[in-house]
Amino acid sequence: MSTGPMSVSIGQAAARFDLAPSTLRWWESQGVLPPPSRHNGRRAYTETDLRRIGLAYLCCVTGAMPLDQAAIVTSASRNQDWQQAVQRHADVVEERIERLRRAQAYLLHLLQCPDDDIVRDCPHLDDELLRHVPAGRDETRDETAAASGQCVVCAAPLTQPARGRPRRYCSPACRQRRYRVSAS
Repeated sequence: MSTGPMSVSIGQAAARFDLAPSTLRWWESQGVLPPPSRHNGRRAYTETDLRRIGLAYLCCVTGAMPLDQAAIVTSASRNQDWQQAVQRHADVVEERIERLRRAQAYLLHLLQCPDDDIVRDCPHLDDELLRHVPAGRDETRDETAAASGQCVVCAAPLTQPARGRPRRYCSPACRQRRYRVSAS
């Protein structure tokens, strides 16, 4: 199919990036790519469109950027807008890398345990549980006791459910704050 001297079909454009044509349609529907011009009712991608697809590919596939953030980068918006989107995502990636480094360090530490049955024989497991598990090994903590009427983090009033486990936190944010304090 000839779509003009400087344009390619959706199949050809997708093939250049080892993508399915449906991916390009999806990116268009999500605002990552603007709709291309059409020739005889079919999408016709110009060199500029192909470069934009390449940028979307780099953001989404290589950079693992969410579509809404990739849309900001590929939309030809102001420098400040797309640079902020890239910086925010780079910060998220850095946090993930740090979390994975901590996970790797702990797993490598765990491999050094000489005991066959870590649960039964490891003399360091109790210390590790206290350091890494939110509740530690607090044997005095009674999960079945009646809950107080206040959030354990911010002392906001709690509404207890009629059934199920008693609430200890007024919100997921307070639960996360408590976890962060115990994890550090």
